[in-house]
Amino acid sequence: MLADRINALLPKMKTGGRRMAMPTDLASITTINDDRECVPESVGIPTENIERIWHSVQSYYRTGLHPAITLVIRHRGKIVLSRGIGHSHVGAVGESADDGSKLASADTPICLFSGSKAVSAMLIHKLIEEGKIGLYDCVSDYLPEYAAHGKHLTTIYDLLTHRAGIRVMPIENASPSLMFDFDAVVKVLSESPPMDTPQGGQAYHATTAGYILGAIAQKASGESLPTLLKRILAEPLGCEHFTYGVGEERRHEVALSHSTGPKKVFLATQMLKQMLGLGEQEITAAINTPEGLSAIVPAANIYSSAEEICRFYQMLLDGGQWQGKTVFKPITVANATRGGKLQFDGSMKAPIRFSAGFMRGEKLWSMFGFNTAQAFGHLGFINILCWADPARDISVAFLNTGKSLAPEGFLGFVNVTRTISQAFPVR
Repeated sequence: MLADRINALLPKMKTGGRRMAMPTDLASITTINDDRECVPESVGIPTENIERIWHSVQSYYRTGLHPAITLVIRHRGKIVLSRGIGHSHVGAVGESADDGSKLASADTPICLFSGSKAVSAMLIHKLIEEGKIGLYDCVSDYLPEYAAHGKHLTTIYDLLTHRAGIRVMPIENASPSLMFDFDAVVKVLSESPPMDTPQGGQAYHATTAGYILGAIAQKASGESLPTLLKRILAEPLGCEHFTYGVGEERRHEVALSHSTGPKKVFLATQMLKQMLGLGEQEITAAINTPEGLSAIVPAANIYSSAEEICRFYQMLLDGGQWQGKTVFKPITVANATRGGKLQFDGSMKAPIRFSAGFMRGEKLWSMFGFNTAQAFGHLGFINILCWADPARDISVAFLNTGKSLAPEGFLGFVNVTRTISQAFPVR
């Protein structure tokens, strides 16, 4: 089988750079929530399918690119897999676990990076549901200063679908210190001309649109973003770690991200820097600092455990319901996840379909696997992926702390998502 060949090949592909030390027995660094995982057959899935998924994760881990990987999958609302592999705390340079490290688990909080976009987008959709803003309202209705330089017709929908023309910060060499200053970024984006023609085409907005959406949310609601996140999602879902950044008192619980693998990969390194403004090494170093952990970056620094972000997607899969509570109306979820047209993206240099807050799957292949036209979710900084697939009745949280552009990393990532898509039959 192709999966067996890939699983055998991955540990042998070593393209250099920093790697995690690999124990002979992966069971010694694996955590399994036996009390949560149901018997797969009880929800119509053979146990061997679940073990095949986990084998693909183990092969991915054996590349040495990830200090920690955590994965939670629900099927028919039941947890069929809740596991972690690796360490939540590693040595100063990321090559090996320190003596006092803890094993990573499905409850370990990890930065979602751009996976945060989908969560922040649902705060906007809740405010729409509450009648405080409109999806097609102009940004300048809430932030008059944003109308400068021809941006007066830009709508909230444009921001959510990456059509606002602000794919990158309009200044050269934007420093992490600027990106961690929410008000300063909103001011710069409001007063500057767009990089591209608003509504002129789709070009992924890595972080910029999140600041403007966040400013609108705060202005329209009279609440801070952390308060909105807590009120709308964290408390209804019973989440312990669902926060922008991490308070000092809880930082010891977080699994920090680390740059691994080769320092430069032809084309991929340049493309990432053009899209994000910084390379993966600079981004991971910055996000781990006290300033990064204290900041509010709506599109990039929500921290969550795999178990909690999987709850979020299960709630959406269930039409906005969670344990008998209505978190969102079904129409709100439908409006947020409805896919637009498949378009060539000017930032990603590839075709991708967006809804008003989510990346969508495709019939042939997408990042969510094969035959995933109904899937919706979001990628986070190279290799974090969380999604729901109504056709398979699954919600998935696949979190990783190694940030690498190594080819074997991409192959291993695709192999995991492909294996997941094949493990659950399409209804």
